[in-house]
Amino acid sequence: MSIIYISKNLQLQPIEKSDTAALYKLMQKVYIPAYANFWRDKGEWYLQEQYSESNIQREINEEYCSYYFILYQGKKIGNFRIKWNASLPQYSHLKSVKLHRIYLHPKEQGKGIGSQLLGWLEQEAIVKKYKIIWLDAMDKKLNALEFYKKLGYQYHSHCFLDFPLMYDKYRKMVQLIKVLV
Repeated sequence: MSIIYISKNLQLQPIEKSDTAALYKLMQKVYIPAYANFWRDKGEWYLQEQYSESNIQREINEEYCSYYFILYQGKKIGNFRIKWNASLPQYSHLKSVKLHRIYLHPKEQGKGIGSQLLGWLEQEAIVKKYKIIWLDAMDKKLNALEFYKKLGYQYHSHCFLDFPLMYDKYRKMVQLIKVLV
């Protein structure tokens, strides 16, 4: 796979098997500052669980998934993972895509990067004849919920995470959907 150009300053670079250490190091800088207060161990367990070499290898090899580094002005600033053909209960009759992950370095937030990425995803989904984009967002991340709401995502349902080291008050995940035209 080759680099996808979203704009002059924004690209998606496919994550490959040889990138696991670089992805883990990046996520230490991206995830921990944003979510440390959600965890008894400041998020270390989650990083080791989700960004271990074996889990990243599994996620890279998963069918109908795309996994990218987000490049902004030539620097890796986050990751973006898409699960094509991921149905959502109550909408299983419609062709759906799930935005599985979007993490941006805190210093790069508020620059329109997320909006550009979701705009690109929406256009790709429309071209591929998907009818719904959906995602899970942390209930306590109000800025993220507002961001998605501005882009036309609406509440669908919620679920709760069962991660052992997560504080109970942060376990709620909101499922949001956007119906495509």
